Amino acid sequence: MTEPVESFTYTAHASRVLFGAGTLSRLRDETERLGASRVLLLGRRTDRAAAVLGPLAVARFEGVAMHTPVEVTEDALSLVGEHGVDCLVSIGGGSATGLGKALAARTGLPQIAVPTTYAGSEVTPVLGETADGEKRTRRDPALLPKTVLYDVELTLGLPVGLSVTSGLNAMAHAVEALYSPEANPVVDRFAVDALTRLARALPSIAERPDDPEARSDALIGAWLAGICLGSVAMGPHHKLCHVLGGSFGLPHAETHAVLLPHVMAYRAGSAPEAMRRVAAALGATDAPAAVFDLATRLGAPGSLAELGLAEADLPVVAEQSGTPGVLEALGEAWRGDRPVAAGEKPDLSRLTEQVVASFSPASDPRVAGLLGDLVRRLHGFVADNDVTEDEWMTAIGFLTRAGQMCSPTRQEFVLLSDTLGISSAVDLLTNSRSPDTTPSAVLGPFYVDGPPAVASGANLAEGLPGVPLRADVLITDLDGRPVPDAVVDVWQSNQDGFYDVQLPDLEGPVLRARLRSDADGRLWFSSILPSEYPIPDDGPVGEMLRATGRHPYRAPHLHFMISAPGFRKLVTQLFVAGGKYLDSDAVFGVKDELIVEFPPGPDGGRTVEFTFRLGASDG
Repeated sequence: MTEPVESFTYTAHASRVLFGAGTLSRLRDETERLGASRVLLLGRRTDRAAAVLGPLAVARFEGVAMHTPVEVTEDALSLVGEHGVDCLVSIGGGSATGLGKALAARTGLPQIAVPTTYAGSEVTPVLGETADGEKRTRRDPALLPKTVLYDVELTLGLPVGLSVTSGLNAMAHAVEALYSPEANPVVDRFAVDALTRLARALPSIAERPDDPEARSDALIGAWLAGICLGSVAMGPHHKLCHVLGGSFGLPHAETHAVLLPHVMAYRAGSAPEAMRRVAAALGATDAPAAVFDLATRLGAPGSLAELGLAEADLPVVAEQSGTPGVLEALGEAWRGDRPVAAGEKPDLSRLTEQVVASFSPASDPRVAGLLGDLVRRLHGFVADNDVTEDEWMTAIGFLTRAGQMCSPTRQEFVLLSDTLGISSAVDLLTNSRSPDTTPSAVLGPFYVDGPPAVASGANLAEGLPGVPLRADVLITDLDGRPVPDAVVDVWQSNQDGFYDVQLPDLEGPVLRARLRSDADGRLWFSSILPSEYPIPDDGPVGEMLRATGRHPYRAPHLHFMISAPGFRKLVTQLFVAGGKYLDSDAVFGVKDELIVEFPPGPDGGRTVEFTFRLGASDG
């Protein structure tokens, strides 16, 4: 019986979003873009916004309050009519944004949101209002702010405590979206990215509150989490938080921070895939425990009792939320108990965090961040796959043998990186961000620094058997201007598929050379037509390929490394059109733009002509 086809509904709620540092300076432009000229500023700290708006700021309202009480909205509403307001600008967290939505719902006025916390409300069509001790929620696309200005600089002064609870609040949006009945692939991707960013950023913010990179990461995570919240119906976590906030007056972000791991534990049995994704994003094995440990480590409030809720009120909260069977989880949240790891598998979260914390003294934050992320992913891999001790020792033996195979003429670790596609992935991230330059390709394990310098027109084959080849090369910048005196390293295998460094009886380098372009950016050389060849498979990498049913062959190609002052170095390959293994290259190095015709030449051999386009260097 076939699996049922996945089905879902996804509604995108579009806002104009401006993200960066200093984007508040564009507030007046955005206001005028909406055709507005009389702005009501909402929030407690609006001086900078007022300075940017100048005469457009006709009134301010500073009395924003949590949970958007209707009486506060009515007070602000009087200013709208009194000053002829035609645009609302909210500056602050969810309370300021919520007030703007409440006013927009009553007046139809456009709202520009400038969030300074990680609430996420600014990108949701949701409004929660409190009246007579009860918080009611409405959902309407008309509530969505027309423009959102994310200014990282405005979050640099956000206190660490509020940063942490606000960030955990955003994480709750993402977590609940993953197990929502309305979840879909788009929301899932946003949620996992949001969780990954926030889990990475919040510890950095706790250590370095003025770190703009961490602040940017957290703000993007909150934005994505807000999109998740706005795309699916709210679940038990948000229902409980609405009751605790609207009926019992508990602080919004702190309540989310306390309740999140306990509601996750409550839902873990019915949403195992969602919990697996959360755990993977956090580099942990047990998602609820990992979130609890993160919150505890960052100094967030630990219990509902700490927030002022009486134990006697727990049954009332459970009943008002309409969430069956949640009383036990509420009791754990009230006491601040650590959620018990699901199932029999031991929880690695504390061990993982101990290892990650050990890197914090590193003088280079990038080193600490890379190692920490690596440890989280490796621990998660070990846990997700229940790796046994024998399997891990086999892996260590494999890596040990790979190291033992390395020599000045053999790099088994490069082969491993190549055959796992990591070399190509790093190459894409590092060198393929400009669509106008010639695409790069992997260096491969057979490059030797300092090849023999030869003049243009030299024969690299030096009498070796093979189909004769003439290569004509032009090197230009992105505007088509020739690049003179470019250093061009070329190397290839012989017709039997071996590089010179693989042939110990060969005297001196062959089929490799260093040439320079002339004043017109041109050079040419003779060689032999490259053929497909196997990468060395007599070591651990070859064992891996055979174990997985993969062949070791590379598609036929020429290697090039081109450098010139003022330009980024280009490492690339030209692949022979029609050659074997173009669609199954062992190191995943083939790019369509690098598959080139090698037509017949006048002497019965082959020719190739190619123009390499270099991009300017960053510095």
